[in-house]
Amino acid sequence: MNDERTCEPQYQAHVELKDAMGLKPLGLRVNATWHEDPRRLVFVLARYKFVSKMLSGRKRVLEVGCGDAFATRIVQQEVGSLCGVDYDGVFVRDVNERIDPKWPMECRVHDMLSGPVEGGFDAAYALDVIEHIPAEQEDLFVRNIVASLEGLGVLILGCPSLESQTYASEGSKAGHVNCKTGQTMRELMSRFFQEVFIFSMNDEVVHTGFAPMAHYLFGMGVGRRNA
Repeated sequence: MNDERTCEPQYQAHVELKDAMGLKPLGLRVNATWHEDPRRLVFVLARYKFVSKMLSGRKRVLEVGCGDAFATRIVQQEVGSLCGVDYDGVFVRDVNERIDPKWPMECRVHDMLSGPVEGGFDAAYALDVIEHIPAEQEDLFVRNIVASLEGLGVLILGCPSLESQTYASEGSKAGHVNCKTGQTMRELMSRFFQEVFIFSMNDEVVHTGFAPMAHYLFGMGVGRRNA
């Protein structure tokens, strides 16, 4: 047995990449997920895969509440450029320390409740953020995202369903003050967009099934009102 070369030659390139560039570190949040609940990582990646396909071809995209931006690269595969913002400087610093030159992105500190993001975006998304925004501030939050968009604009919001919280762990529920039902997600998005589409998600499967039985919800708004 030769432990310096892989048994199948096509895999030797993986060793050579490691030798040349090292092994990439995980982000702060994903590192914790990998240690505590690795199955959840599959669900997170699937959410970003859905967003990437919905926004495919968009030229400049804004991610609101990017956290450690570990899965952001999935969206980068489908769009022209991406800017991530988060109100927590700890996460933004972590992202900027790990940015790969092959996958360049802009990442900055910004509190969406304080105002729009400059940059001229044609689409935006925020996953696992709206449930942390108090209901009395949700309109301000979405209004500032919409004001960051140009043209008709597209926005995708994703969050755990209100119905799922009965089964959520204490760690998962921490900070959740505004989970949505399918109906309340539609009502929120309809205040800002001409067309709204609601999708359900269970584990890693996105579908159009009965929203009260969904663990996770997406609301996609298309065409800003008064744009």
